[in-house]
Amino acid sequence: MWIVYALLAAVFAALTSVLAKIGIENVNSNLATAIRTAVVLVLAWAIVWMTGAHHGMKAISAKSWWFLCLSGAATGLSWLCFYKAIQIGDVSRVSAIDKSSLVLTILFAAMFLGEPLSAKVVIGVLLITAGTLVMML
Repeated sequence: MWIVYALLAAVFAALTSVLAKIGIENVNSNLATAIRTAVVLVLAWAIVWMTGAHHGMKAISAKSWWFLCLSGAATGLSWLCFYKAIQIGDVSRVSAIDKSSLVLTILFAAMFLGEPLSAKVVIGVLLITAGTLVMML
């Protein structure tokens, strides 16, 4: 079932980039990011309340709170940079570079989470890196 969610995430991420490029015309990129973030915030909390997940808030450890907040900060900074980049660049090229975060994710997961780097993964990382470089040129 995870693959269905992963594919849906990819579709929505693609739509996000194209819709943002259209919507950001004549709008400050930081303001556009704030508007997007407000929509995400409302949608996420609506889903939490509709599914009853809010009951689990008391059980969240301090460590989890800390890392979720750091993740949120990283997301916010990523979005601010992404919106500025698509405002002044081609969305297809910006998105290719942005999605190369997969390479960094794989490397960080190996370094910090101990996830294995098989030959297949290393080849995939090299191909993604090469593809990103081709898109940048």
